Amino acid sequence: MENKILDNNKINKIIKRLAYQILEGNLKSDEIILIGIFKNGYEIAKKIKIELNEICDVNVQLLFVKINKKSPLEKVVFEKDIEYFKNKSIVLVDDVLNTGKTLIYCVKNLLEVELNNFKTVVLIDRNHKKYPVKVDYKGISLSTSMNDRVELVIKNNNNYAVIN
Repeated sequence: MENKILDNNKINKIIKRLAYQILEGNLKSDEIILIGIFKNGYEIAKKIKIELNEICDVNVQLLFVKINKKSPLEKVVFEKDIEYFKNKSIVLVDDVLNTGKTLIYCVKNLLEVELNNFKTVVLIDRNHKKYPVKVDYKGISLSTSMNDRVELVIKNNNNYAVIN
């Protein structure tokens, strides 16, 4: 059975709040680089970028990172070479944080260079971390059973999150 936990309107409100939190955490930065974990994390980052562009004059870049979520030790592919991120303000964005595995392997790769500022963002935090990863900004926290599956569905302008 599928249970809708977030509709498009709620997601948009959360994204607006996340954009303000990101801006507040980067007030001294001339540039913010949003890195969305492909695919849904990138879609959330895209929406955050739109909000940031509306509320501030800071240069906001949108990039992606691709990772094999089942086997994250395989090559993690960033849109730009890792040296590009040196001394920059980075915000890593994902949709749902389940175990923390995907996020921590992306973080590991980003920490190969010195960063000016580094924050993590998820739309939904499941509170089932197996890895020691802390999320700086989260849309909502869910206490669910390990058997529950939380999914963000991206459909044009009708996005929603379900639990089943």
